[in-house]
Amino acid sequence: MTQATHSAEHQNVVRFITAGSVDDGKSTLIGRLLYDTKSILVDQLESLSKTKHARVTSSDAGVDLALLTDGLEAEREQGITIDVAYRYFSTPKRKFIVADAPGHEQYTRNLVTGASQSDVAVILVDASRVDLAASPATLLAQTKRHAAIVHLLGLRHVVFAVNKMDLFNFDENVFTTITQAIEDLCQKIGLPQPTLIPISALLGANVVNPSTHTPWYKGPTLLAWLESLDTSPASEKTGFRFPVQYVARQDGSASDDFRGYLGQVEAGSIHKGQKIKVLPGNSEATVAEIYLGNGSTRDSSNNAVDSATTGDAIAIRLKEDIDISRGCLFINVDDATPPRLSKEISADLCWLDSEPLSMNRKYALRHTTNTVGAKVKAIEQVLDVQTLFQASETHPLNTNEIGRVSLILQKPIAADLFDESQATGAFILIDEVSNHTVAAGMIRQCIN
Repeated sequence: MTQATHSAEHQNVVRFITAGSVDDGKSTLIGRLLYDTKSILVDQLESLSKTKHARVTSSDAGVDLALLTDGLEAEREQGITIDVAYRYFSTPKRKFIVADAPGHEQYTRNLVTGASQSDVAVILVDASRVDLAASPATLLAQTKRHAAIVHLLGLRHVVFAVNKMDLFNFDENVFTTITQAIEDLCQKIGLPQPTLIPISALLGANVVNPSTHTPWYKGPTLLAWLESLDTSPASEKTGFRFPVQYVARQDGSASDDFRGYLGQVEAGSIHKGQKIKVLPGNSEATVAEIYLGNGSTRDSSNNAVDSATTGDAIAIRLKEDIDISRGCLFINVDDATPPRLSKEISADLCWLDSEPLSMNRKYALRHTTNTVGAKVKAIEQVLDVQTLFQASETHPLNTNEIGRVSLILQKPIAADLFDESQATGAFILIDEVSNHTVAAGMIRQCIN
């Protein structure tokens, strides 16, 4: 498969996450998308019509659209989203995978998980919960937190959907006031100029179909905006990256002793005969054979191919017999911007655990397929979600807080900066005692 074909396949699927505070209407919005694109089965409609659990119903649909995604019984009872619910729908132009992330602060970790697997973020803003009397208008703290997380995770496309505009009779002045507050937010946290769409998820205004209630709005509907996005892989800022996930051995005769290195191509491409370097040992080798994973859609009768590119799950066989194990990283031998081998890094953390960060505790840092011991050397800054500036005093990060820390590692890792590669510039921290994932991290500097 050519690079162009691979890009076209990626372009046809849009992965997006809905973010925002509790009751902003995320589940209702997704239900509206499913309903208006006719992606709901008849038996689903019948089971949800006039349900006794109904909270907010669409007058034309006669169903509680939020229940299409609030699948857990606890969610239906409490009227909130707890887990990340994934739904699938398609139009003649694109296929969509949508993650409905929980809005409650307690479940921010679920948002981080969903956003890390997405290309696009749809951040809902409940117009009725914006303090319009303030100057400028004040957004909810959770809206600010979710926008900051989306920025930290490097999502390329972000749209703010200003929901429940029907409660204000689709007043253009209200939308303009909220627009100014959102633009101020984006400027503070570093998001690019945002796309803003006035909607009513309940009524379906400007979600799939244009609304006659907003003649002053000349932009696209939310679905039209999603269908128009360029989600092809961004221009790669790194060369070939292949973290070794597993070493497969098949002992046979001297001429048939197979040793293959399994994993996914995270960046760049590779071909037979290519010279590679293996980090952290700096050994060099030549690619003898490349095999596609069994789940690949590429046409190959025996899975052997001449080349592979970003996103391909492959096995690589080398001509040379060198010491390679899980966690090693293959790169081009002549890479102009190789990863940094570092034992100390500076990184932004989204703290997810109920226990606060401890500078006395040792954590396991999992980076690509590699795991090393790590300790927090210093807390450099903590983000004040209310002001979106650095807090006046640093303190150990608590649940759902965002901050920058420096970490000392037990042994060097071969890492890129997050801005260069999300795959090799990100990591998670794991508590070695509880085995909980306590933080998601983005590498900003490799110190040494």
